[in-house]
Amino acid sequence: MPEELGEIKKPSVDEFKVGRRLYFVPLLFFPKEPRADLLERLNRYWDQADAHVAGLEGKLGRVCKVYHEFVPVGGEAGAKTVEELNRGSHRIVKARLEKGAELQPMEDGELLTEFMDWGRCLAVGLQNQKVVARVYEAYVDASRRRNSHIAKQIDETLKKDETGLLLMSEGHQVQFPTDIEVFYIAPPALDEIKRWLREREPKVQSQGEGPTS
Repeated sequence: MPEELGEIKKPSVDEFKVGRRLYFVPLLFFPKEPRADLLERLNRYWDQADAHVAGLEGKLGRVCKVYHEFVPVGGEAGAKTVEELNRGSHRIVKARLEKGAELQPMEDGELLTEFMDWGRCLAVGLQNQKVVARVYEAYVDASRRRNSHIAKQIDETLKKDETGLLLMSEGHQVQFPTDIEVFYIAPPALDEIKRWLREREPKVQSQGEGPTS
């Protein structure tokens, strides 16, 4: 029977088993003293993200390489950094490392600190517009070089037909190599947390505090 015009064929699982794959999990952080209702949502988010990754592993391929934002070292030192940085993402990373995955150094330490310092300068509330413009230009340049480095690290370390796990902020601007298939993981709890933050942001701002992050 001839194929109907305009028919969209759903790709089979086998098609995704060939080539490089990247499971992208948005990185969410625990506040130092989170409210009970937010803590519950964050724990649920990380549980769901872990289950989603496990489901993809069962269908498409086990994670071989792990990449974590803000981590410039690999191996045991990198795992320790992840543990200190985010207990939610650490659970996912630890489970993959225990199954033989390798934690790769994703960041360049010098570039990372430069990027973060320029960001801090912008956050202090500079008044002179010339200074603001120069700082912003430097921040954008550092961000561009950092994103380029991250893309290069992933490209050079994720080998043919391997699967990687990336934990990184959702609003990143990293341009991944075109031959890497990226699977965006968005558990239901992610929308719950975004809605929770949106509902409380006006209240926080009206109290003279900064927006919730």
